[in-house]
Amino acid sequence: MAKINGNEIRPGNVLEHNDGLWIAVKVNHVKPGKGGAFAQVEMKNLRNGSKLNERFRSDDKVEKIRLEQKEQQFLYENDQMLVFMDMETYDQIELQAELLGDRRPFLQDGMMVTIEYFGEEALNVSVPQKVTCIVKDTEPAIKGQTAANSYKPAILDNGLRIMIPPFVGPEEAIIVNTETFEYSERA
Repeated sequence: MAKINGNEIRPGNVLEHNDGLWIAVKVNHVKPGKGGAFAQVEMKNLRNGSKLNERFRSDDKVEKIRLEQKEQQFLYENDQMLVFMDMETYDQIELQAELLGDRRPFLQDGMMVTIEYFGEEALNVSVPQKVTCIVKDTEPAIKGQTAANSYKPAILDNGLRIMIPPFVGPEEAIIVNTETFEYSERA
């Protein structure tokens, strides 16, 4: 673990602060006309999800943590617990379904995910950026509605509602961006 100065904090850094593990979400470097420069850091607790705004001066020291990332395969869900398997050791672990947050509907059987560990503790699960889904229900295309930015609502096989282009119909496979929850392309 390395100590860094307050002005070296960047978005995405994991910090040990106030006896907790925090990820820097937004960092704004401020140089006021009077007084020393500082970094205004918006942080999110990796264990309970709470948020904190903290001000770090350039001479403040903070502990930067490196999380170990492992690729693991999703097997099944059992009573709000998700079961994953390490493909190298074949060890299985159970994690709370809420660890995925609003990206939970994108998790599919057999999907490879990245789990971030601090020691033996799993702190974060991230699904691939693009996932293939099936359109279950959508409105029929209206003839002549070919404007470049016209979209129609659709319900996917995982229950999510997104906007799709008019040329995509029911039972078609599409690729959805899991970060923005938007249509990306046809599969």
